[in-house]
Order: sequence, then C-alpha cells, then structure tokens
Amino acid sequence: FEQATRRYGTVLAVDRLVQRRPDVINLSLAGPDSPLLKGAIDAAISANVTVVAAAGNDGPRAKPVFPAAYDDVIAVTALDKNLAVYRRAIQGSHIDFSAPGVDVMTAASGQRVRKRSGTSYAAPFVTAAVALEIVNSPDISQAELLDRLSANARDLGKDGRDSVFGWGLIQATGLCKAL
Repeated sequence: FEQATRRYGTVLAVDRLVQRRPDVINLSLAGPDSPLLKGAIDAAISANVTVVAAAGNDGPRAKPVFPAAYDDVIAVTALDKNLAVYRRAIQGSHIDFSAPGVDVMTAASGQRVRKRSGTSYAAPFVTAAVALEIVNSPDISQAELLDRLSANARDLGKDGRDSVFGWGLIQATGLCKAL
C-alpha cells in the first residue's frame, strides 16, 4: 500500500508539473512499471516536456525500472571519478547517458554535507545539460535534442551507444553561452 501511495503521489506531481509547462522534468527515482505513471510520462512528452530519469541501483543484471525504461525518457546511469560505471547501476539498452553519481557531495542535516552515490545523483547533471540546450535552442525537437547531446557526449564504452554508458558521459562544454 505504501509503495502504491508513493507511486500515485509521483503521478500527481508529474501531472502538476506538466500543467506549469516546464521544459524538462528530472525524476531521480525508480520503481516498477505502472499504467498510471506511464500515462503521466506520456502526457508530459506529448506536452513537449523532456523527461530525464535515474536508471536505478538494483545492480547491472537487474531488469530495467521505470520511468527510465519508458520510451522517450532519457535514462541516466552513474559514474565514479575514474569514469567507471557505478557498481549498483542497472544496465541495459535503455541507458542514454552517463554522468557523475558516485561520492557526490550533497546537503545533509545540520548544515553539513555528505557523499552519496546512485543514479539519482547523476540524473540532475543530464537534466541541467538538457535545460541549457533548450535555453540555447527553444524550438528544438526531442529528436534534435538527443542528437546534439549524443554527438557531444564523451564515448566511454564500445563505440557508439552501449548498454553500460549509453551515448557516454554528458558534456556541457559549448552549451553554456552568454544569455
């Protein structure tokens, strides 16, 4: 029941976000497939909202999780400082990009910081690159956006897209322009 309640809350949050017409939504969460979640993601994409999601941390042999595994969602895996994939990151043909996600400094209670690891910490890096690309090219289509990001990604695995790194390490170089 608790998991279903959380999933429903996520669906409501996505729906409310889409009503506000953002250019991109980051979903640093992962779980089972759900018709309600799929409907909310499809509605976001139909509204021309780019959806970026964490690939999940159930291990390299685990089945894909959602929303990252849905078509048209940009799935992100995590890398360490040596550009190795996070040992617990889910792998698969749905992976689109890699980003830093191991030992990332995060805010903690009591005005402290602590290191955290996971694909949820990598997804915001890709979300930021997507947002920069959209700011620079407001009329860009989803296909053009993916083409630009993949063309600029640093290929880390087998040539081209692969099931471990996707297109590779996301690169923001060249995206940051004076506004």
